[in-house]
Amino acid sequence: MAVPLKITVLAVCLLLGACRSEPINFHTLTPVQPGNARAGSEIPIEGITVPPQVDRPQIVIRQGDSGLAILETQWWGASLADELRSALQDQLSNRSGAGKVSVRIDVQRFDSIPGQYALIDVKWRLRPVGASDGAALTCRSTLQTASGPGIDELVSAQQTNVKRLAALISQAAGNPRTCPAAS
Repeated sequence: MAVPLKITVLAVCLLLGACRSEPINFHTLTPVQPGNARAGSEIPIEGITVPPQVDRPQIVIRQGDSGLAILETQWWGASLADELRSALQDQLSNRSGAGKVSVRIDVQRFDSIPGQYALIDVKWRLRPVGASDGAALTCRSTLQTASGPGIDELVSAQQTNVKRLAALISQAAGNPRTCPAAS
């Protein structure tokens, strides 16, 4: 009787081990900035939109020419729109133009291709605070950063894109007559 019981216990343990799932890893678009805490004025974000295909907690990557893959174990800390808002608010704190303009951001594309690049294509509008939409400056920026094959490297490349976008918005806020060129 003891042998069949041992075999049953062993079988149950093996089955439970096979059912174990991968842990979920969480990522953020807000980079670590030790000793660089920001407080005070910022360029307020009126609104932010992202394509519905990528606006989810799971990281979405491109596969081939027409495929998308939702990574079930690689998640943003929030929906992509909320992650972008948080990261941009962090980057736009204490920037030139703070208090004078607000910004609206409409992401056209947010592509992540491991081993190749991270890309963000954004239309954004700066509007003097209290002014009508007719006084707004509308710009478009396409930012692309090379990425290694890992998800951490891909997230880091997207963080770089967000930093660059914030710098462009800040530059335009200091001189709201022209759209700066992405470098």
